[in-house]
Order: sequence, then structure tokens, then C-alpha cells
Amino acid sequence: MPRNKGFVLASRPKGEANASNFRLIEQDVGEPGEGQVLVKHHYLSLDPYMRGRMDESKSYAASQKIDDVMIGGTVGEIVASKNPNFKVGDHVVDANGGWQLYKLSDGKSLNKIDTSRVPIQAFVGALGMPGVTAWYGLNKIIAPKKGETVVVSAATGAVGSIVGQLAKGKGARAVGIAGGPDKCKYATDELGYDVCVDHRAPDFAEKLKAALPDGVDGLFENVGGQPFALTTRRLNAFARIAICGLIASYEGKEKSSLEDVRVLLVNRAKIEGFIVSDHLALWPEALKELIELAATGKLKWKETVAQGLESAPEAFFGMLKGKNFGKQLVKLI
Repeated sequence: MPRNKGFVLASRPKGEANASNFRLIEQDVGEPGEGQVLVKHHYLSLDPYMRGRMDESKSYAASQKIDDVMIGGTVGEIVASKNPNFKVGDHVVDANGGWQLYKLSDGKSLNKIDTSRVPIQAFVGALGMPGVTAWYGLNKIIAPKKGETVVVSAATGAVGSIVGQLAKGKGARAVGIAGGPDKCKYATDELGYDVCVDHRAPDFAEKLKAALPDGVDGLFENVGGQPFALTTRRLNAFARIAICGLIASYEGKEKSSLEDVRVLLVNRAKIEGFIVSDHLALWPEALKELIELAATGKLKWKETVAQGLESAPEAFFGMLKGKNFGKQLVKLI
């Protein structure tokens, strides 16, 4: 059997995460027992939520355990099987395959995927957790009506890029917020946003105000910080806010808050934080729509791909600083 490599959490970060918080291990994989399969991972998904799990604090999920393989979604193939539900060659997605090359699994966390119409890595991106997150937050919380204005922060990220396209499909006016002119150009030229505002520009506040002449009916929040505070000043009556992530504050540098909660009362606005894993019953409906859009060329996404398991920590740090463009992946084979 092959040798496995993986990264474990060696220590909890004090401030920004760094290389010392991870340790690379190597060990024998072992053969599958009865009911088990051996999965060879092709791609690892890197996502902002991982930073929160590295801390030991109260959250919606348990903290990452010290000396355990780092959590993370993966896609790969079955290379050995003693489970009647899976055969060698099946492609599968695992919500917690982890930062490793191989995994022995009882199959309960695995889902078979059809890679005949879309690339395998899409199932940890646009057609996986990020895509379903976008679908749920837009459709079930914001629920935009034709002609309404929807603002999306991190507009070209793994989640935001899908939100913008789905909002346009509902007939909404989509306004993106992204970091840098290249990302903003991609948002308007490729993803179909009506306008995108660069939050790194010195006149960001003025440009955001100009981009929202009719106010904000829906806000899909991925970042927090100053963009969030400024956008909430433009809320319309009965606006809906979906809080998906607050990456600006994950490393402790920028706090995310409403400058004045009175704006929620005056505008009778709804604000809801959500975790997509709380809504597993809706995943089949979401994935059916997303896969069809992708297979017919009506859904676009961009990927930043790091090569090799050893590149995972640096790719992770870069993602937290917004250096990635679109979905951050690690190609493992």
C-alpha cells in the first residue's frame, strides 16, 4: 500500500496563522478493512472557515484538534474497496477528506460524483460547499426580486462569484465588492456584475455610494469590516442581509460591526447568519440547478491552484490575505 502524507495542526495561532502551526507527517496508509475504502485525493479545497477552526473558541463547530489531520474538503477516486457501495475507479467528494494524500473511509462521508460533464475539482468549488452556500444564501435569505439591488462582498471569490451570477439570473442588479482592478474587471466582464467597486481604492466610500443610487435590497456578506459598515448605510426598507463569512476579522486585524443597529429597525431589515451544513436537505435541489448551469456553460468560475501537498500552508495564508483569485485549490497528484 502507498505511503500517506498529511498536515496536522501542531499548535494554535497567536494572531496570524503561520507555518509553525502545521506539521507534515508521513505514515503507512494500511489496507481497507471490511466496509472500508481507500480514497486517493486529487484536489484539496482551502476555505476561510478553516482559520476559525484552528482557534479554541466557541463556534458553530468543534475546534480542530491538535495533532489531527487538518480538516478540509477533497475530491478523489477509490483505489481499493471492501465496501459494496463503492468500486475502484469511482470518483467521490468528501467534506472532510483532510489535508492529506489518502484516506481510509467507511464511506459514510463520501458522495459519488459524475465527472463526465464538469471537471472533478468543481465539486469542492462551484458545485460543492461554496456553490451551495451561494445558492442558499441568495435564494433562501435574500430572495431577490427582479430589479432589486444585491451587493456581494468578495465578489470574485469561490462563493461570491456564484452569488453574483445567480442574482443576475433572478433579474437583480448585482453590485460586487472586490480587492483590486483585475478582480473588479473580471467581475463585470466575465461574471456579469453590473458594477464592481475596489475596496482597496482610496475613494472606495465615494465609489460605493455612487454604485448604489437606489440603495441596497440584499447584501451577501463574506468579508465584514469597513465594506460591510459602509454598505449597511445604504440599506432600503425591508432589506435582507445574509452573513456568510467575516474574513476581515479572522486574523484579528479588523472588527466587523454595524456602526448603528438603528438602521436595522428603521429599515425593518432582516439579518441572518447561516452555515450551509445546517441545510443538508436542500443540497440535492441546489446541486441539481448548479450542475445543469455549469454543464451548459451558464455558470463561470475561476480557480487558483497550488501544486503539491507541501504548498498547502502557504496557499492557505495567501487566501486569508486575498491573494487568490476565485476558488483556492491544492492539486495533490
